[in-house]
Amino acid sequence: MNAVPDTDDGLSDEEELLLSDPDMSEVEVELVTAALGEPRLSAGRMVQHFESSFARWVGRKHAVAVSSGTVGTWLALRALDIGPGDEVIASPYSWHQVAHAVELTGARVVFSDINYWSGCLDPVRAADRITPATKAILAGNTNGHPAAWDEFRKLADEQGIWLIEDSTEALGSRLQGKLVGSFGDLSVFDFSQPSALCCGEGGMVVTDDDALASELRYLRSRSLKDRRSISVGSRVPLQALMSEITAALGAGQLGRIDRILDKRKAVEASYLLEMQSFEGVKPPYVAPGVDEVHWMLYVVHLGKRFTASACNDILEDLETELIEAVMYCMPLHQQFHYMQQGWKRGDLPLTERIADRALALPLHTHLTPGHVKFIVKTLKDSSINVGAGAAIYL
Repeated sequence: MNAVPDTDDGLSDEEELLLSDPDMSEVEVELVTAALGEPRLSAGRMVQHFESSFARWVGRKHAVAVSSGTVGTWLALRALDIGPGDEVIASPYSWHQVAHAVELTGARVVFSDINYWSGCLDPVRAADRITPATKAILAGNTNGHPAAWDEFRKLADEQGIWLIEDSTEALGSRLQGKLVGSFGDLSVFDFSQPSALCCGEGGMVVTDDDALASELRYLRSRSLKDRRSISVGSRVPLQALMSEITAALGAGQLGRIDRILDKRKAVEASYLLEMQSFEGVKPPYVAPGVDEVHWMLYVVHLGKRFTASACNDILEDLETELIEAVMYCMPLHQQFHYMQQGWKRGDLPLTERIADRALALPLHTHLTPGHVKFIVKTLKDSSINVGAGAAIYL
C-alpha cells in the first residue's frame, strides 16, 4: 500500500487497493534474520519448528512442510499410491487449481458439480461419479467455507476410498468445533497470496497417519545420509522441501494468526455494512454446523442480468479507480488442458452459473473502513453504469 498522505475521504492519492497484502511485523523480520544466521537454509530447525507448531494449531499428529499446496497435493496422492489408471473426484471450482496435482500423478481427474450455496463440492453429486477406478475424493473448503465433511467421510468410508481435504483457501475456518484441515485422511494448506498466513510460497500437508507422514517425508526430499544410498530413488523423491526462510515467515505468521484473522474479520464487517447500500443483497451464506468462516477473498455474486461483457466492464471500472479485482476463477473443466480430455461447457451447470458472475474483491488487514466504503461505492456505481442495475447477492 502506498505511504502517501490520506485525503479527507480516508483514501490516499494514487493509492492502489490490492487484492491481497500480507500482514507482516517485526516478529517475522526477527525470525527471518535468525534463520539467515543459521548454518542450514534448508532442512534445518526452523522447518521442524514450523511443522510442529502448525500440527498443534490444527490439531493433527503430523505436519509436513512443502514448497506449495499443489506440490503437497501431488505428494499426498503419491503417498496414497494413486497414479495411472486411477481416478480422483474433484471440484472444478476453486482459486488454487489444486486438482492439477491429479494430472501430475498420471491419474485422471473426474470433475463433479458443486453445492450452489457453499460453492464446495457436493457429496451427493460426487457419489454419482464413483467408479471401480475411483481411489480418492479431493474436496475443498472453497473460499473459506467448510465442505460437508460428515457426508464426505461417510461416503469415503462406505466406498473404501481416500478423502483428501483441500484447505488451501480456508485457514482458520471451523466446522462443528474443529478447524478445517481436521477432516481428511490427508489435508493440504497453501501459504502463497492471498492466504491469511502468507509466506510468499509454501504449503503444509497434515495427517494423523504415521505411515503416510513417513512416506510424505520420504517423497518430499532426500537427506544428506541418502547421498550414498542406492535405494532412495526407488520411489523417486522430489526436491519439494520448504526453505528455512519461508518457514521462519510461516512461524512468525502462525504465532500471530489469531490477531491476523481478527483484523480480517473487521474488514469483512465493513464490507457487510457497506453492502447494505445494494438493493436485495443477501449476507454471505454460512451452512448449518459451520461455526466460523474466514473468507480468503471477499466474493460477490453478480445477478443473472449481468452478462460476461458487463462483468468485464465492472472490472475495468474498478481498475480505473486503482482497485484490484478479478473474477473468482475460470472453472477447470473449461480450461484448455481439460477440454482436450472431452470436458466442455454445459457439463457442470451449477459451477458455470456461479463462476460466470463471481467477483473477488480485496480482503486483507491493511484495508480501512474508508477503503471498503470506496470499493463498494465504486462497484455500485459501475453496476449501474453498465446498465444492469445494482442488484447483486453475496
